[in-house]
Amino acid sequence: MHKLSKFLKQQMHPQPQLQAAQPQTSAPSLSQDMAFPTELDFYRYRKQRGINLGSWFVLERWIADSPFRLAAAPGQSDLDVARGANAQAVLEQHWDTWITEDDWAWIAQRGINTVRLPIGYYHICGADPSVLPGTDFAEYAHVFAGAWDRITKAIATAHRYGLGVLIAPGKQNADPHSGTSSSPTFFTNPYNMSHTIHVLSALLWHLTAFARSHNPPLPNLVGIELLNEPHHHETLQTWYLDAFRALRAVDPTIPLYIGDVWMTDQYADFLSGAAREFAVIDHHLYRCFTQQDISTSVIEHTRVLSDPNEWTPQMFARVAQKLEGSGCAIIVGEWSGGLNPGSLQGIGNEDQARRQYIEAQLRLFDRWCAGWFFWTYKKEQKGDKGWSFRDAVEAGVFPGRVGLSPRRPFTDDPERTIRRDQARNAALGMIPKPLEPRRLTE
Repeated sequence: MHKLSKFLKQQMHPQPQLQAAQPQTSAPSLSQDMAFPTELDFYRYRKQRGINLGSWFVLERWIADSPFRLAAAPGQSDLDVARGANAQAVLEQHWDTWITEDDWAWIAQRGINTVRLPIGYYHICGADPSVLPGTDFAEYAHVFAGAWDRITKAIATAHRYGLGVLIAPGKQNADPHSGTSSSPTFFTNPYNMSHTIHVLSALLWHLTAFARSHNPPLPNLVGIELLNEPHHHETLQTWYLDAFRALRAVDPTIPLYIGDVWMTDQYADFLSGAAREFAVIDHHLYRCFTQQDISTSVIEHTRVLSDPNEWTPQMFARVAQKLEGSGCAIIVGEWSGGLNPGSLQGIGNEDQARRQYIEAQLRLFDRWCAGWFFWTYKKEQKGDKGWSFRDAVEAGVFPGRVGLSPRRPFTDDPERTIRRDQARNAALGMIPKPLEPRRLTE
């Protein structure tokens, strides 16, 4: 992650063992007394350049319509699908076909190094049935029981392609991608707040147990997001602190991500002040929903994102520097090339304008953030160059590759090889040794 050296130094010390979320069982922490840095360190603290795997488990009809073909009215959420006909078969068919081996390979070839995976608490029931009682999904355990094996398979498959996985469970608003089409009751019902902490603890415990079931343990779980896009409420920060304590008791090393309710400065102060916790702020940035966004041209959107004197770049600079001082960081967990048609009026070459808009965002995020995740990987209906990463890449409005370029063979340049190895040794704190010139052949 971006400039987290203080925290990384702390990882050189032995970590306490994992305390089980389940009273019957315990499991050791993934963080062992090993030489630093470990493979796990690289996955968790490199700059995350990622995509969201939207509508794989938490469905959104505008992304993938087919799972809703037999859904009950109003036909907009996971619960509507669960209440419809043949729900288990419909969902399992979608889970097994939405992201395939070819998708994982294509993603990795683009330089993407992490995926953000939204799931619902009900998707955990196959591992822990205690997450369902007292919820809207209590009678649908049979529908969602198969999700857990597919989620853990996704983590293992991602590892084969060198991809990290950020798990983003839950939702606290009235949007259908909260899992239901009903009004949110997270803050109005104390049970929901405490139950969510139970769900998060169970999720982390089972993810850690799954990772350790491999030999060697899977190192590519990069973090857990506590609550996706919460609304502002006076009790949210207190709830975050309660969740921090509960999850640190399960695994004290796991990076925890929190939504900033679009009050980024305030939550940067929260993490660097009262919270005093290592955590990552997840900021979502779109420029297509408000009346001001609609009336602003894509050219002006691009200029504002590129000008360091404008509010958004100044906010990122201010927050990133503040968080760095407390060992924390900021990511943009959701963003896109999506624009309202009003922003494209009178634009001659829309693809060129959209490409410049996307590149301006990439430069800004790479400059100040620990990572970013484009929303979303793909859509069932082809051709959306603003919201579908795959379509945007194939249309040339998103770079064909991000991050570091693939390694190419060096010419036989002994001095260059020595300089490279000396820089590597210095970065890793290794004792310099006499080096024989050698050539990379990858």
